[in-house]
Amino acid sequence: MREEESNAIDKLFSHMITLGASDLHLKAGNPPLFRISGKLQRKGSPLSAEKIDRLIRDWLPADSVEKLFKEGSLDRAHEFGEGRRVRVAIFLQMGRISLVARLINAEVPSMDELHLPENINKATEINEGLILVCGVTGSGKSTTLAYLIDKINSEQPKHIITFEDPIEYIFKDKKCVINQREFGLDFHNWMEAIRTGVRSDPDIMLIGEMRDQETFQLALTAAETGHLVLSTMHTSGAAGTVGRILDLYDEGEHEKVRRSLAMNLKGIISQRLVPSFREDLGRVPALELMWMTPTIQKTVEEGEESKITGQIKVGEEEDMLSWTSSLVRLVKSDLVEKSVAREYAPSRQALDTALKGISF
Repeated sequence: MREEESNAIDKLFSHMITLGASDLHLKAGNPPLFRISGKLQRKGSPLSAEKIDRLIRDWLPADSVEKLFKEGSLDRAHEFGEGRRVRVAIFLQMGRISLVARLINAEVPSMDELHLPENINKATEINEGLILVCGVTGSGKSTTLAYLIDKINSEQPKHIITFEDPIEYIFKDKKCVINQREFGLDFHNWMEAIRTGVRSDPDIMLIGEMRDQETFQLALTAAETGHLVLSTMHTSGAAGTVGRILDLYDEGEHEKVRRSLAMNLKGIISQRLVPSFREDLGRVPALELMWMTPTIQKTVEEGEESKITGQIKVGEEEDMLSWTSSLVRLVKSDLVEKSVAREYAPSRQALDTALKGISF
């Protein structure tokens, strides 16, 4: 392997930092595409399928290449430069290799750097139960989870164990002891790993993603037995998240699951990234925060989750946050233009009214 070839992939990853890009896409026939301020931009000359194949083979060990062609896809984290990291998804399309890499910050950003609302810190004050961070792919869920873990790590003497695919942020023990386990390296079966984790005296368990009914049930059982469980789901709001959880189960189990959720689900943090007019930021998060209250408990138990959105608005004095209020906050903080906020608002009229200072 020539040294210049082995370093070629790292040079592409380094360009992400130079360009201020969050993601890199490689696909045969296209030049490298970098996502800058939320938009894909082509940089450089087109790459042939053979060139991308050589980049991957010169970078990955032989057993990983074999796994890629056997299973069709491969996820891994990779360190390059001086402690910089990327999360990489490699997959086959039409028999050719494509790659998508996401740049991971070397340090966990602070609440101010992420432009998160203060009331998200309520999640770090909860000692048991289940908290979900929800949003579409690329909405910043992993970074928000990392912020919450880092804040707990700075303030509370706890044992935290994580199950990730792959590990993104690497935490250094502060007040906490943190054990990070990576799928494919430290464990090969999610259900068995979570079962083992419960027996490892954790205060907090982070499960990278709720993938199926079995994984969710294990997480819910861990929450029922006095642990705090943090995880993510690919849903777009609190009401939809409850419905998505129920979809994991047979209809005959829904009543039992609703009771368990009412007792053990403590919060749903939903977020989406909104373009900022500030070039140094690119995008900033708009959030919906739902914390379990007796009112929402009753709503979940009775199968009326469509009411949750309205109850979040009513509950803003209890540290909840609606999409509309979050967008108002971003506009008033000079982070997002009003016209952009209107595009992302669930109700443009409600947003306009709120920006005038009139309650709605």
